[in-house]
Amino acid sequence: MNQPSIIDEATRLRGQLPDGFRDGIVESLHNDAARIAETSVTEHGEGGRPTLDRLLDGALTHRVWGFAVMGLLFFAVFWFTISGAAGPSGLLSRLLVDYGHGQLHALVAPLHAPQWVTGLLLDGVYLSTAWVVAVMLPPMAIFFPLFTLLEDFGYLPRVAFNLDRLFAKAGAHGKQSLSMMMGYGCNAAGVTATRIIDSRRERLIAIVTNNFSICNGRWPTLILMGTIFIGALAPPALAGVVAAASVVTVAFLGVLVTLLVSWGLSRTVLRGHSSTYSLELPPYRPPKVWRTLYTSLIDRTLKVLRRAVVMAAPAGALVWTISNVTVADASIAAHLVNALDPLGWLLGLNGVILLAYLVAIPANEIIIPTILMLTLTLGPNLFGAQQGVMLELGTAQTHTVLVQAGGWTLLTAVNLMLFSLLHNPCSTTILTIWSETRSLKWTAVATLLPIALGFLVTGTTATVARLAGWA
Repeated sequence: MNQPSIIDEATRLRGQLPDGFRDGIVESLHNDAARIAETSVTEHGEGGRPTLDRLLDGALTHRVWGFAVMGLLFFAVFWFTISGAAGPSGLLSRLLVDYGHGQLHALVAPLHAPQWVTGLLLDGVYLSTAWVVAVMLPPMAIFFPLFTLLEDFGYLPRVAFNLDRLFAKAGAHGKQSLSMMMGYGCNAAGVTATRIIDSRRERLIAIVTNNFSICNGRWPTLILMGTIFIGALAPPALAGVVAAASVVTVAFLGVLVTLLVSWGLSRTVLRGHSSTYSLELPPYRPPKVWRTLYTSLIDRTLKVLRRAVVMAAPAGALVWTISNVTVADASIAAHLVNALDPLGWLLGLNGVILLAYLVAIPANEIIIPTILMLTLTLGPNLFGAQQGVMLELGTAQTHTVLVQAGGWTLLTAVNLMLFSLLHNPCSTTILTIWSETRSLKWTAVATLLPIALGFLVTGTTATVARLAGWA
């Protein structure tokens, strides 16, 4: 009997157990552990005073306050990221784009290379890559160290502990909370992490829903939209707070969608009994700053940035090409955008955004560069841009480009944030899903279900906003 058959047979037999059987086993294990602890463990502290670990767990794993603290901590992380990234990002843009792009053109000018060569390499490949570096590096260099500090401190297992009860009520395995947390770094890693779940049914639920964890490639889009559209609605002193709150709201909406979809799958095509498991909380550890910086900057930030650069270069070449090659008196990009515009309007988006998501299937990191490049190419020439050339823009100029050249409204920005949460996985994640499931059916479900939800949610939001006169 092969391994999958053994697991399937064990799952079938587990379903025949009487109600409460597994809970009784777990309860007996806890009772035995408590009895052994009472006779073998000596607690430190005068007069039975609770230790610091217990005081922290009393708040961080509380049924109510645990979620309040979780929201507050993640809000603080995003606020620091949004507030601290603007200055370094502007400095990098001036260095890499304003200065670097001009210097490269000056260097190649004596070579008298064909215009299409310099356009493709400098205005397409280089500028799109430079934009990714300038926009992604500063927020990631702030976000990942802060996130790693929480991880090293021992807080993330407490988040999983809080979510375990919710996943159990949704008919999923508690360990799905752990794979979901991995998905916030990379969805492909989150899908691989579902190997810790023994039940094939519950593992499939975790795989299908992992895309609702916002991976690092989608944070720049959410942060930018939250900053230049949502935060702009508030007074300048509160802009960063409001922007951070909007990003946190989308992140928590992702958790809610994960639970709802898990509940739906567990009661339809993936019916079955939920498995019980015990989660051991690790002790709190003082974060080691230098190790945290190394782990977050070398193992995470630079790896993600390298992947973004590798994907941005060919994407920049592609966008420049379709923006400069004309067919019937219009560029290929213009034809594609015009074809996608009706669907984009129904979703509260536009054809440029939908085309950008098609180009960015290899990596979510290049969504915003592609949108700006296409908008500058197809819209009014606001800043003297050459056709198909990606400019590095500050926050105010980016807002100007999107509103005046792209026709964006607040509805467009809000629906882009929602669509960024609810859309198909990147190509790396899709291949990982296939590798883990070896099933064309479940790979298709995990790929198409998020985008179907994205169409449904954004379409509903756009319709309600227009009927209410908000758009």
